[in-house]
Amino acid sequence: MADKIESLQDIKSATKSAEVKVRKPNRDKQGRSYATGKRKDAVARVWVMPGKGNVTINEKSMDAYFARPVLKMIINQPFVVANRENEFDVVCTVKGGGLSGQAGAITHGIAKALNEYDPELRSVLKKAGFLTRDDRVVERKKYGRAKARRSYQFSKR
Repeated sequence: MADKIESLQDIKSATKSAEVKVRKPNRDKQGRSYATGKRKDAVARVWVMPGKGNVTINEKSMDAYFARPVLKMIINQPFVVANRENEFDVVCTVKGGGLSGQAGAITHGIAKALNEYDPELRSVLKKAGFLTRDDRVVERKKYGRAKARRSYQFSKR
């Protein structure tokens, strides 16, 4: 059974005995960290390694894969928030969904992989909301309706 705590000294001694868990970097033999990012129907497998800031998506450069500058900005946000721009190379494969969902999945994967590579970045990435999966998905179509909520047009006559 647990010891009874009856005074402030007991509380202090109980808290000192509790060990503080220190997170360790999780890297493979090549010095890479891996994470999976998800958004809508898109799933991204992301590897982060030290480099010059090159981002490769499905064996294409980021400029060739994403034409819209907004999507490129979304992908680079975790590096900007963590103050680690042009320090890491990213290699990822992404499947499913559209381009916007894929960009969100890659962002989520990069943030998780950065957290694995350097656990000290966790608080910064967590505050910015990059480590939380955005679980909003398209609502399914219901029977008797035109779309998820829209009903068919009503005819008086």
